[in-house]
Amino acid sequence: MAAHTGKPKTSPKSIKFLFGGLAGMGATVFVQPLDLVKNRMQLSGQGSKAREYKTSLHAVASILRNEGIGGIYTGLSAGLLRQATYTTTRLGIYTVLFERMSKADGTPPNFLMKALIGMTAGATGAFVGTPAEVALIRMTADGRLPPEQRRGYSNVFNALIRITREEGVTTLWRGCIPTMARAVVVNAAQLASYSQSKQALLDSGYFGDDILCHFCASMISGLVTTAASMPVDIVKTRIQNMRMIDGKPEYKNGLEVLAKVIRNEGFFSLWKGFTPYYARLGPHTVLTFIFLEQMNKLYKTYFLDS
Repeated sequence: MAAHTGKPKTSPKSIKFLFGGLAGMGATVFVQPLDLVKNRMQLSGQGSKAREYKTSLHAVASILRNEGIGGIYTGLSAGLLRQATYTTTRLGIYTVLFERMSKADGTPPNFLMKALIGMTAGATGAFVGTPAEVALIRMTADGRLPPEQRRGYSNVFNALIRITREEGVTTLWRGCIPTMARAVVVNAAQLASYSQSKQALLDSGYFGDDILCHFCASMISGLVTTAASMPVDIVKTRIQNMRMIDGKPEYKNGLEVLAKVIRNEGFFSLWKGFTPYYARLGPHTVLTFIFLEQMNKLYKTYFLDS
């Protein structure tokens, strides 16, 4: 075989996109109940109503009592579609740009470039994934309403069809700006801090490039991401779940959501649902990257090295 010069062999772009989506979908199956609790916590106490859930555990107990064991998996179809669209696009674009910006000898891009790559990948993925995100927020929020006020979507495709028919196709992209803003914050924090944490752990000499290293890097990355992105996330959740009142939307824009939350519920309510958010984001990040690394290793072993 001729000597290979330049960058080492890698999997094709289509495989990167496919693996990214599959990794995210696999992780979602495990963390969907936490997503449900996080969304309910963020909507709890909205407007002038008293806060429905005191803590995350109170929310879980209440959901199990009122909606049964299946209730904690409400919106799973929307969660899976979100991963299939958002994560496939995000991780695919991130991986491709990461390689494009790496030097010929394999030296990775610097921290700032990693952050920029992460933000670009996140914003693009968020735009593609917004319709599934709107369906997910509404499906997970439904159970907290009285039966006559529920939207009653049977699955994500039923939700998308009904939203288009009842409210117009543009409603599928409602909250697109805060969704993209959240994705920029999440991806700058998550993907860059994951790469950086992994590199730091490897450089310490105490870790090899194995599952333990990926797990620790993911947990560090998840904590940074949670703290940074929660205020934007509550804006996104409230806007995507809002209804029209007398022909007018509940909120004009994201800044009004922030102002109302701080005024009516207190500054720290911007971090409402922190526990389920991190409990979701930490393991979701861990599982996504573990699935991704394992699929990449298997692909490399069977297709690139054979």
